[in-house]
Amino acid sequence: MSEGAPQARHSGIPGGTDSPRGSSGTTSGAGTTAVTGDVGRRIAARREELGLSREDAAVRAGIAVGYLRYLERRPTAAPGASALIRLADALGTSVAALHGGGVELPPGVGRAAPHSELVELDPEECWARLSTHGVGRIALHTPGGLAVLPVNYSVVDGSVSFRTAPGSAPAMAVGARVAFEVDHVDEALSQGWSVLVRGRGRAVTGPDAVRRLDALAHSRPWAGGAERDLWVRVEEEGISGRRIAVR
Repeated sequence: MSEGAPQARHSGIPGGTDSPRGSSGTTSGAGTTAVTGDVGRRIAARREELGLSREDAAVRAGIAVGYLRYLERRPTAAPGASALIRLADALGTSVAALHGGGVELPPGVGRAAPHSELVELDPEECWARLSTHGVGRIALHTPGGLAVLPVNYSVVDGSVSFRTAPGSAPAMAVGARVAFEVDHVDEALSQGWSVLVRGRGRAVTGPDAVRRLDALAHSRPWAGGAERDLWVRVEEEGISGRRIAVR
């Protein structure tokens, strides 16, 4: 890339900050980190991602519901190798992923599955994949060039909205044409999907509308900071999506 040309920038923290998040744990290999004490949290997160109740997951793994509840609720829990292998298999993931291995690597480091194909998603499927909240990427033009920034988002009243700080890079979406993207990668099965929303960013200023978004938000922005109180809505002009299916 030639010197002085606009460069695409990417912030690693939802909310638009450019500093990497600190992490703790023991190194389990080049470029991987095993974060101790978070196995139960990862089990619960993966279970909820699959839409499984605790009872369903326990049956799949062949373990007691009470034991799974204990693992998910106790930060110091250390499941045995056999139970962890069964849980990983039941949740369609790996023991390494439940331990936090690879958290410093990008998703999709595995090999392609045989007999895979790309399938288009219709608008209804796209909105279903976006669900009610998550982490997505807002793409927009800034004075420094094209930027792609991760943000925590909510889907409320059929629109994607995110909260950021006034004057920040994501706030430049207000009044601008933007693209908003969400994707998911299933490392174990080499499958995944992506959804792209195109539209224009609008600041949400009405007190009632702001209170509604605040009340329905699943979480404050992960990047933290009390000043992130500007809600931006992406007024959708088009939505499309694709998924990788394995036959």
